[in-house]
Amino acid sequence: MLDLIVLGGGPAGYLGAERAARAGLKVELIEKNALGGVCLNEGCIPSKALLHSAKVYETALHAGEYGVEVGGVALNHRQVVDRRARVIKRLVAGVGAALKGAGVDVIKGEGVIQGRAAGGFLVGAEGRVHQAKRLLVATGSSPIVPPIPGLKEALESGFVVTNREILKLDRVPKELVIVGGGVIGLEMAAYYRTAGSKVTVVEMLPGIAGPTDWEISGMLLKEYQKKGVFFQLNAKVTGFSFIDGNIEVEREGEKLTLHADKVLLSVSRKANTAGLGLEAIGVEMDRLGIVIDEQCRTNVENIYAAGDVTGRWMLAHTAYREAEVAVNTMLGIKDRMRYHANPSVIYTKPEVASVGLTEEGAKEANIPYEAKKVSAMYSGRFLAENQGEDGLCKVLIHKEHRNIIGVHMIGPYSSEIIWGAAAMIEMELRVTDAREIIFPHPTVSELIREALWMFED
Repeated sequence: MLDLIVLGGGPAGYLGAERAARAGLKVELIEKNALGGVCLNEGCIPSKALLHSAKVYETALHAGEYGVEVGGVALNHRQVVDRRARVIKRLVAGVGAALKGAGVDVIKGEGVIQGRAAGGFLVGAEGRVHQAKRLLVATGSSPIVPPIPGLKEALESGFVVTNREILKLDRVPKELVIVGGGVIGLEMAAYYRTAGSKVTVVEMLPGIAGPTDWEISGMLLKEYQKKGVFFQLNAKVTGFSFIDGNIEVEREGEKLTLHADKVLLSVSRKANTAGLGLEAIGVEMDRLGIVIDEQCRTNVENIYAAGDVTGRWMLAHTAYREAEVAVNTMLGIKDRMRYHANPSVIYTKPEVASVGLTEEGAKEANIPYEAKKVSAMYSGRFLAENQGEDGLCKVLIHKEHRNIIGVHMIGPYSSEIIWGAAAMIEMELRVTDAREIIFPHPTVSELIREALWMFED
């Protein structure tokens, strides 16, 4: 009998399998598609490959502002997409090699829980029954397809695409409408606008970027508008007509018709729980996904869940940590999942990075707070390396306890800086504690230090 069967080969699944195997457990991982899951194959990594090409292109276009003469600059979309494929292939191979090196047996197929066995569980895959003492469910998520008239037919025709197809288009659409102003929608708006598309984003909320700090999401909106992206906020799509290439939109009582060559549907995602046999074995689920506790345990003993399938924080780095907590718990190592210092990033230009409470979240939770903000213009490195751009760093502290409870940034390198802010929040550092940290100079990270010195002791 195996010690552990992992269902799903995405970030939570492959990391959990590797960690467990290296700790001495006999592990089998079952994945029906490619190793790496959505993040590696259809999300985080391929989108960053496209976005980096766009940033290189933009840098070349504006090289003259830095005293560098460049001519004949062009973005070759086909070559960008080909490079994306090479990056994915190499990383998927790396995941496979890591699992093989750890001694994980990888099964290509769809795993279904068939029931209990003496001291464990039975899982069917590829015509065989596999038996293990424990299960880690990490089957990820998939795009939600809302019941909008004409949407099903538009998806079947290819007029409407999801995050999977938008990364593989062989040509840049002249007109691209993006339904949803969240992370995926904004990142693809950034790439395709730079690549030459006329881009319109339709968002039901009055702002973009979901739960991002309101002031920073407003700055990002203005940056996108400067780049030529159009927005329809407080708007909802009411219909699709793929034959005419039209999208019907209702905005504050007004009916609009938008034309597009392609439409990206990026409204939300749902946990992949159907068809796994979870109900038959009594695993508790709610409207979001599988219910877990702080140790990533389900209500059924020896069944764990991690990653998007729980439906809470659909982020790869969150999935990594949940998998680690689950495996540690299996091994009898005391650990628990904490989400209050969970960072998030939007890899646009400028980048947006956040961790902890926003001002809106603090108010909603009735947490007394103080906030200080610093313009990126205070950073020598920012001024030296950026022309005609702006940025911001905002720090929130608990008004009474004086510990850091939130950090929010917009500007270059934000994604590489935010982990330090997450560590400050995780360690519950007070302002006076964090001020003693030596920040390298000149770096954009010094903006955090500048903000900390704005608070009174």
